Amino acid sequence: MKKDKTSPDVKSGNSLHNTLVYIRQHWQLYVIFIMPAFLLTIIFRYIPMGGILIAFQEYNPIRGILGSEWVGFEHFSRFLSSPDFLRYLANTLKLSVFGLLWGFPAPILLAFLLNRILSKGIKQKIQLVLYMPNFISVIVLCGIVRILLAPTGMINMMLGTSTNFMTMPSAFRTIYIASGIWQGAGWASIIYTAALSNASKDLKEAAVIDGANIIQQIKAVEWPAIKDTVLIQFIMSVGNIMSIGFEKAYALQTDLNLNASEIISTYVYKKGLLDGDYGFSTAVGLFNTIINVILLVSMNKIVQRMNEGKGI
Repeated sequence: MKKDKTSPDVKSGNSLHNTLVYIRQHWQLYVIFIMPAFLLTIIFRYIPMGGILIAFQEYNPIRGILGSEWVGFEHFSRFLSSPDFLRYLANTLKLSVFGLLWGFPAPILLAFLLNRILSKGIKQKIQLVLYMPNFISVIVLCGIVRILLAPTGMINMMLGTSTNFMTMPSAFRTIYIASGIWQGAGWASIIYTAALSNASKDLKEAAVIDGANIIQQIKAVEWPAIKDTVLIQFIMSVGNIMSIGFEKAYALQTDLNLNASEIISTYVYKKGLLDGDYGFSTAVGLFNTIINVILLVSMNKIVQRMNEGKGI
């Protein structure tokens, strides 16, 4: 019998040719499947980008974008020259940076701890408890926080005090960050737990035999398995450092803690939807987005230099 001497390159070339022929013959099917996703992307992702023009207009909802007066960079100048600009920016950066410093390592540590649990049943029960807070809505979470920190709440009962923590500007940042870690750390640990499953069990057993302690095992075996995932997540987190949703900050806000709780997103909400100053609020939101893009690109470049050219 003669052996088939057809090379792998020839076989792959024939397979590609057959695929292209099939697509050309049945292109209508591909159009039918792709068209809905394509239209949804255009309608809900790209067309709304035209709303950026509102930032450069004295927008009037009746006249629309095409009929509103063009004011250029007037709204940006108004925001940057505002006496409260630095306070809003500082509050936003403090919540974001401290939230990143305290919140980012939490799911990684949880993943390492969960990976030490040998019993599958116990591990699943603990994961269930850790994941549950993620499914609590932001408003319900804020309601729980307000009840716990009320003058007659559980925290004051345990401390034997009657302090209203929600009226203290100095306590707002701690409350915001701590509640965020409690709600999201467990769910965020999923990606790291999955990455740790790729860690070599043989290397781990060898490290144990060699007498490596837990820290040494993590450093030599487990950390290399999740290093790239951690870097990508960190870059994405830095890129969203200014993107604090207004819901939680607004729900925890009181008249007495405004000095610490008023951030750019709550300011945009109040100026845009409550005061109807659409052009100005859009300009502030666009400024926020530009800062995010600059931080994302800059951090990606820094990580590439520190990580042998690997980034997003």
